[in-house]
Amino acid sequence: MIQGIPIFDIHCHFPVAGDYFPDYPKFEKVDFGKPSVEGFEVRNYGEVWRKAFNFPKPEKSDDDDTVMAKKWIDDINAKQIERIGWTSGGGNDRLEKICKLYPDRFFGFAHHHPDSENAVEKLEKAFKEQNMVAYKILGPSVPTDLSDKKYYPLWEICQKYDKPVLIHFGLLGAAGGTASGINLSPFAIADVSKKFPKVKFIVPHFGCTYMEDLLQLMWTRDNIWVDTSGSNQWIRWMPYKLSLEDVQKKFIETVGPSRILFATDSSWMPRGFAYIYLEEQHKNFRFMNLSDNDLHLIFHKNAEYLTHLL
Repeated sequence: MIQGIPIFDIHCHFPVAGDYFPDYPKFEKVDFGKPSVEGFEVRNYGEVWRKAFNFPKPEKSDDDDTVMAKKWIDDINAKQIERIGWTSGGGNDRLEKICKLYPDRFFGFAHHHPDSENAVEKLEKAFKEQNMVAYKILGPSVPTDLSDKKYYPLWEICQKYDKPVLIHFGLLGAAGGTASGINLSPFAIADVSKKFPKVKFIVPHFGCTYMEDLLQLMWTRDNIWVDTSGSNQWIRWMPYKLSLEDVQKKFIETVGPSRILFATDSSWMPRGFAYIYLEEQHKNFRFMNLSDNDLHLIFHKNAEYLTHLL
């Protein structure tokens, strides 16, 4: 809670030991911490980011998920955060068990690869039996256009159970991550979002370098939402002057507060919930003179509506 507003973070990653997305292909990140072949020191962008936000170094995740879950509960209790949404957690079965530890505080997303074996059946099981509230997809890691008809059965399941789909677009993995793929831009779901108007799609990180595409997509579709998650370091890499406040203001002026979802993309310990992201975004929205009702929409009510966790 911040200034009397409950906080419902719709986009975090449970820090499991092992792969967060076990059936996605692994990609090797560029290590900026090592000297280049020529011997010149290359700026370690990850370290610059960590130190800029005064974050501690990540600790190794415990093999026992109950230990990490307890650390997270203690953390959000101390920071007065009402609910946390895990968009990954080592596979649907594993995340189901994690969320059951604290069902009033944790909620989970199905996060298997859309090309995995029995993907449609897995998704229906996740919604029908495992209490998953949404489906998370890593767009750049899907080699087929998301508008392809082979994915229609997945959207039909989401429509049947009225569950939203959160799809990462743009660079994947931040500094040193992957910058290629057929599904980099939110425009990848332009056809799908029109074909399935009852399916609610969430695009995280304000579009992650594809802000212009996302704004135009949201202008033409009423079933697209945006989340505010992460440090949004992509803003620093744009070729023109831009700030987080500029980005927040643009979405408020165009889309409006009813389709904006607060999130932090938090994961590892001992940082836990990235409270500095909450403070910064809350401050910026406050200075835009938003009403209390608008702030409640952004920080919890929109997420409660999409996930049916009222």
